[in-house]
Amino acid sequence: MGILMDINFEFYFITAFRLLLACILGGLIGYERESMNRPAGFRTHILVCLGAALVMLTSQFIFEKYKGITNIDPARLGAQVISGIGFLGAGTIIREGMSVRGLTTAASLWAVSCVGIAAGIGFYEGAIIAALVIYLTLIVLKKLEISFAKKRQLNILYVKTHNIPGQLGNIGCLFGKHDITIKNIEFLNSDDDNDALIKFLVKLPGNVKKEDIIGELQLIEGISKVYEE
Repeated sequence: MGILMDINFEFYFITAFRLLLACILGGLIGYERESMNRPAGFRTHILVCLGAALVMLTSQFIFEKYKGITNIDPARLGAQVISGIGFLGAGTIIREGMSVRGLTTAASLWAVSCVGIAAGIGFYEGAIIAALVIYLTLIVLKKLEISFAKKRQLNILYVKTHNIPGQLGNIGCLFGKHDITIKNIEFLNSDDDNDALIKFLVKLPGNVKKEDIIGELQLIEGISKVYEE
């Protein structure tokens, strides 16, 4: 009886450890997405990673329970996670005009499901290293994107404004007056439902100063804040 209790204790400890590790690693990546105001953020990544880990634990449990009795592939359930996570990733992809948002978040969801699978089966080294690499990729490459934009004489401006009809047109008219080319427009989540946070990727002519444009934007009625990245 004592041996059985020790075995059960070890089993429960390993199960709890793997699920907790999946929560931490998934939350690490989800925190970065949450800070970027993405639709799939902190809790979503934790749930995906935790669910994937549980699937692999269940698969391993079934294999250990029935090995020698019947042929069971312990990787079968994990394969369904890898293919099935696509529907959740697709829900984060949004097409706005000529631009597409959410591809990075969709990719991070798929990657974090693989991290969960690794944590669930006990491949701790792979799960931890992969989570750190994913996190660093999201952070470092974001800075590289900004650096590339600056080298191409592109500027990223954030405009926080009240939801007023025609406000986007007012901003566009100001840009047009100074021959500023709008490369991309992205609508981000705002803390207040009455406000809108708009991200502009613009190319300024050589004779136009960015500080002057920010100052003129702040003079438009309804705009509460303008800042650059």
